[in-house]
Order: sequence, then structure tokens, then C-alpha cells
Amino acid sequence: MGLHFEPVDLADLDDQQLAKYADRTIYQTVPWLTFVARTQNAEPVVAALRQANETIGYFTGLIVTRFGFRILGSPFPGWSSTYMGFNLHPGASRSVALSALREFAFDGLNCHHLELMDRYLTPADYSEDEFETWWFESYEIDLEPTEEELFKSMRHQTRGCIRKAKRSGVVIEEAKDPEFVDDYYAQLKHVFATKERVPHFGVPRVRELVNCLSPSGRLLLLRARNEDGVCVSTGIFPFTDRVMYAWGQASWRQHSSVRPNEALFWHGISYAKRRGLRVFDMVGGGDYKKKYGGAHIKVPWIRRSRNRRIAFLRAKAEAILLSRQKALGKLVHMAQRFSGTDSSEE
Repeated sequence: MGLHFEPVDLADLDDQQLAKYADRTIYQTVPWLTFVARTQNAEPVVAALRQANETIGYFTGLIVTRFGFRILGSPFPGWSSTYMGFNLHPGASRSVALSALREFAFDGLNCHHLELMDRYLTPADYSEDEFETWWFESYEIDLEPTEEELFKSMRHQTRGCIRKAKRSGVVIEEAKDPEFVDDYYAQLKHVFATKERVPHFGVPRVRELVNCLSPSGRLLLLRARNEDGVCVSTGIFPFTDRVMYAWGQASWRQHSSVRPNEALFWHGISYAKRRGLRVFDMVGGGDYKKKYGGAHIKVPWIRRSRNRRIAFLRAKAEAILLSRQKALGKLVHMAQRFSGTDSSEE
């Protein structure tokens, strides 16, 4: 048999052994797969890429069933996850792995739709005639320089904000208390409310994330307090031995003048540097992330369906979900204004 994927039982998976792969991400670890499986009612899929009698890599994803269709996501939109895909031995081809995955997904797993975002996949690894492509953009900070050099690489005004936070009495604490999740989600709802929108997930998802990842020691929870001891900003930063990810950050707008967000991010970057990590990933685009000095990256997010009808339904469902979220956000905003409880104006 040629190059092919063979399923691996999650119970038999050696997460520490797989952590030795240089391309391993937090989203491919067992704690993260457990988090997604529980919050999405999904079935984890880990498969070994086999060539003759040798394993030359692995694939990580999950299967969900939506409207009767089996979908293999690696990841899938709405999972609060980014880079999954492959872990390959040096010299192994992502193009060849992707070809084997297509056969494994549609024939071996009998799925109707496949989506994949692999941090190291490039357009040269696949044909755009076979896969639709969307792009995920982010910024990565190289942690090789010294802390002093990392600080200087930020924009001048960003450094000034970090200094102002210190002068204003802002203190960053590494949180371990159960109340942190409620602090974060309250601020997240406020951030969305300022844009007349609502989060696409509830507080149980954040609590599940913390419950699944905390025992692994791979989760940094940060809380910024002002000089009065009020929690004004929060951040969630999962990490591997190599990369820290800025998964989520939120704050109260009425306290932004003391610049807690910049201080919180700088604490996370410094923490990652001190632990010997190599990269700090901002997990997403936006000008406010550019100011920390990272390099801009674009990662292909590719899709393929068994037929055009499924692809059409997938795109339609995404558009409907986005429209519903916007409409719900406007309704919530109007209701809060009517009742005098509009947090976006605080």
C-alpha cells in the first residue's frame, strides 16, 4: 500500500512524543481536542501518515455532523481554533500528505466536506482548482531577541502606553481563581457591545477551555487591575514548548485611559520569552496587533466538498450565521439602551 493515513486511538496517543514535532501547535494537543470535542459535540480524529512500515507524520482534526453531513474540520469555523493540519517528519511533503488526506477524509471516513488550516501549508502545496482558499492573517513576534530588544521593537506609542500603565498603578497578575472566567466573559460581552454585536459563544466554552488546558500547565491567564484593585482587562494565552497564542483578550473601555491592554500583552510576551518559547502569535489580524512589532503572516484555510451542492450549503450557512449574529447584537444593544443598561456606553 502507498502513502496513506491510519487512525490512531486517542487513548494510545503519546502527546509528549508528538510534542517533539517542530510544527506541533497547541490546537493539535489532546487537551485542546478534548475542549473542542466537548463544546462542539465532535469526534476527534488523529491519524498516522504511513509509508510502507514507517510513520512519517500525523494529521489532527475532528468530525462534526451538521444537517446530516459529516464534516472533517482541521479546524472548522466557530471552534475557537486555528492551526491544526499536519505534523510531519523533516523532508516529508505537505502536498503528498494533503493528497492522502483527501482520500482518507472522503473514502476512509466517509465525510462530505473537508476544511484544513495548516500553519506551514503554502499555495504551492495544492491546486486551487481542487480546493477553495480563504486566508487567515496574524502577526508573529520572534522571541529570539532580548527582552530589551523586544520592547524597543514595538511602536513608540505602545512603549509609552506600557510605561503609563505602570505609572498609573496597573498591576498584572497571573490568575488561577475560578472567578477569572466570569471576569473575562463580562468584558468580552462589553467589547462586542461597543460594536453592537454579541459573542458567538457563551461563558461555558471559556470555562471548558480553562478546565481542559489548566491541568497541562500550558495555559496562562492574565488579569490587569487598576490602582483601586478593579479588574480592568483580562487575557487567555495557551502555549506549547515553542509558541504562545493570544487566544482571547478583553477589557472595560471606561478604564482604557490607564492602558491595561498594552501592559497585559507585554506581560504575556515577557512570560513567553522567560520560558524559552520562540514565537508569540497574536492569533488574528488588526492594526492594534501590528503595534507590538510582529511580522505579518497569511495562512491558507482550504475547503473541499464532495459536490457543489454541499459547498453551496456550507457557504450559505456561514452567511446566515453571520447575519443572525449581527442582528442579535443590534437587538441586544437596542434592548439595553431602552432599559438603561447599555454597557457599551460605560
